Amino acid sequence: MRRTVHSPPGAPPGRPDDPEGAPRIAAAEVAVPALRYAQEEIIEAFADACLGGDGDMRRVLRKISANTGVRTRHLALPLGEYPSLDGFTGANGAWLAAALDLGERALRTALETAGVRPEEVDAVISTTVTGLAVPSVEARLVQRLGLREDVKRIPLFGLGCAAGAAGVARLHDYLRAFPDQVAVLLAVELCSLTVQRSDVSMANLVAASLFGDGAAAVVAVGARFGHEVPEGPRVLGSRSRLYPDSGDVMGWRIGSDGFGIILSPNVAVVAEAELPKDVHGFLLDHGMTTEGVASWVCHPGGPKVIDAVERALGLPPRAMDHTRHSLASRGNLSSASVLDVLRSAMAAPPPFGSAGLMTAMGPGFASELVLLRW
Repeated sequence: MRRTVHSPPGAPPGRPDDPEGAPRIAAAEVAVPALRYAQEEIIEAFADACLGGDGDMRRVLRKISANTGVRTRHLALPLGEYPSLDGFTGANGAWLAAALDLGERALRTALETAGVRPEEVDAVISTTVTGLAVPSVEARLVQRLGLREDVKRIPLFGLGCAAGAAGVARLHDYLRAFPDQVAVLLAVELCSLTVQRSDVSMANLVAASLFGDGAAAVVAVGARFGHEVPEGPRVLGSRSRLYPDSGDVMGWRIGSDGFGIILSPNVAVVAEAELPKDVHGFLLDHGMTTEGVASWVCHPGGPKVIDAVERALGLPPRAMDHTRHSLASRGNLSSASVLDVLRSAMAAPPPFGSAGLMTAMGPGFASELVLLRW
């Protein structure tokens, strides 16, 4: 179904939680590399390249892999090419080439789904945490996609897995200020190109078992945008939380070899202890409780995190189906994962008028919440 989303001439944009004045998500699309591997194949290739004949470490790696809930992943390069990458220089070069290809595919598809022409885009937010480029990825795609030369560019770096939700929140903020405009979000993450072959820490073994490659794009329009778009959810509001004394929970240790993973085994513990307070407080401010949320758009951090969030919030049995499916079929795509879950939720939406909640956690340690209304 498509509908006109502009308000009557002269009408105020509305309250922050007023669905009629809120920006609307018109499309969410995902692009993944053509190379798709079974989890077991990836793990054996990593073990051959990094663990050699260490049988004990291979057994540990296989056990970790079996507990991730991941069945398949898409990778930017053929498995046999990873050992030949020349440190950070080679990995980042491969990242940039693949990031431009996937980013263009994801954003072009999202614009086509939304029925929005590239020249109608007024602002583009981009996010990544798996590679470096200056000019940034969205700048390099402006001409390739046919975006205007005066498009506003807002590149984000460092938010990690939380950036997909944070990016949607920033779309909301921008389109509240400019309700007749179009803004897009592009998340590109090629996690396989960050894996450290000389690091046999538990954190790196978990990362090698969990993360995948992909890009996601979201197209959103303000409440006064002038033509019809698909019937996606409105974005009512957002909340960010930075947890004190938690900088060592998740992040990068950046050096000459590139991005070394920092990943505490306490991620699920922190999520279970802290996220429910944020969720309940956020919903209460909007006059809601968790029982009023029909669609849970949650980042698939890993099986322990999913179980912890599900348990702590008291969610119904199938509330996390989209999240678990995304993890199983693609692995954790960092910032792009929650947008993949959003894509699935939009493909099978709850009844009109239902509420949705997008959640993601990432380096900082931090959480991002976004309230949706279908």
